Amino acid sequence: MTCSSWSPVRLVNGRNPCEGRVEVLHNGTWGTVCDDDWDMVDSNVVCRQLDCGVAVAVGSSSKFGQGSGPILLDNVDCKGGEMDLSQCRNQGWAVHNCYHYEDVAVTCKGTWNGAVRLAGTGDRCQGRVEIYYQGSWGTVCDDDWSMVDAAVVCQEIGCGQAVGAPSNSYFGYGTGRILLDNVNCNGQEGSLATCYSLGWGVHNCGHHEDAGVICSEKPSIRLVNGLNSCQGRVEILYFTVWGTVCDDDWDMNNAQVVCRQMGCGPAIAAKPLAHFGYGSGPILLDNIDCSGSEQKLSDCFNLGWGQHNCGHYEDAGVICEQELLFQEFHIN
Repeated sequence: MTCSSWSPVRLVNGRNPCEGRVEVLHNGTWGTVCDDDWDMVDSNVVCRQLDCGVAVAVGSSSKFGQGSGPILLDNVDCKGGEMDLSQCRNQGWAVHNCYHYEDVAVTCKGTWNGAVRLAGTGDRCQGRVEIYYQGSWGTVCDDDWSMVDAAVVCQEIGCGQAVGAPSNSYFGYGTGRILLDNVNCNGQEGSLATCYSLGWGVHNCGHHEDAGVICSEKPSIRLVNGLNSCQGRVEILYFTVWGTVCDDDWDMNNAQVVCRQMGCGPAIAAKPLAHFGYGSGPILLDNIDCSGSEQKLSDCFNLGWGQHNCGHYEDAGVICEQELLFQEFHIN
C-alpha cells in the first residue's frame, strides 16, 4: 500500500542536513524507517524530498545511531519518481517486523542552506570562506573574523584544526553576495551558520574584506590533467610522496569513492589506460576493490602500499560531476 498524505522527512545525526538516519513524521510523531528492501532508489527519493541532490550511500544505524521512537515504515519500495517517501509502496504506517538496529540511513550529495566550502585554491582545506544560502554561494566578511570562527569552519568541513584566519581577501575576491558579517562563534557550534552574525545578507562590506581559513589537514588525493578539478588522473598521497593508482579492477564503485573524497558530484566514468596521461611518481595502489560506501580510497581493499604489477600506462582516472565543488576545490 501507499500512504497518500504528504509526510515530512529528515536525516538525523549526520554531519549536515543531507546525511543521517531517516526519520519521517506521522500524526505529530517522528519515527524511523526499517531497512527491509531498502535500496538506492528509495534513498534518491529521500534526497530529492530534502532538496539534497542524489544519494551516494545507503547506511545503517551503526553509523548514525539507532532511533528511539516508533518504526513507522517497512518494506519501502519506491519506483523513483515519487516526490515524497510516503508515496512509495510500503506495509502501512507502523506495520513492521523490525528493531531499531535495522533503522535505515542515507547519505546524499547535495547543497543545503549553510553549507560551507573553501574556494580560490586547489586545496579543499584552505581558501576563501563561502557559504550557501537560497540557491547561491556567497562570501563572509572579515569584520570580527577570528581563529575561533576559523576553527568552526575547519571542523565543519572535516579539515582538522584552524591554523590561520586570514582577512582582506587573502585568497582573492569572491563574486557572489556577501552573506554573513560580524560572525562571532563561541567554538562549540557545529556549523558556521549557527554562529552569531548580523543575519543573512546584512553587512557593510566589500569583497576586499572576504574572510579566509587555513586548516591543518592537507588533501590526500588529487585529480591531475583533467579539464577541471573533478576529473583527471587519480593521485594519492603516501606520507610525503604523491603516486598513481593502477587500473587493475578499476570500476565505477572505486570512482564513486574518489569523487566523494574530492567533494565532487557522482562519478560519470572510471577511466583506465592512462586516459589523462602517464604519471611520474610511484604506483602506490593496485587491485582496488571498493564497495562504493567508503569515505577514502585508501579504505578500500587493495594489495597494500606500493604493491603492484603495473606500469604508468595503466594509471587510473575518473570523471566526476562538478556538482558541489565547481570551479574551485572542495570537500573530503
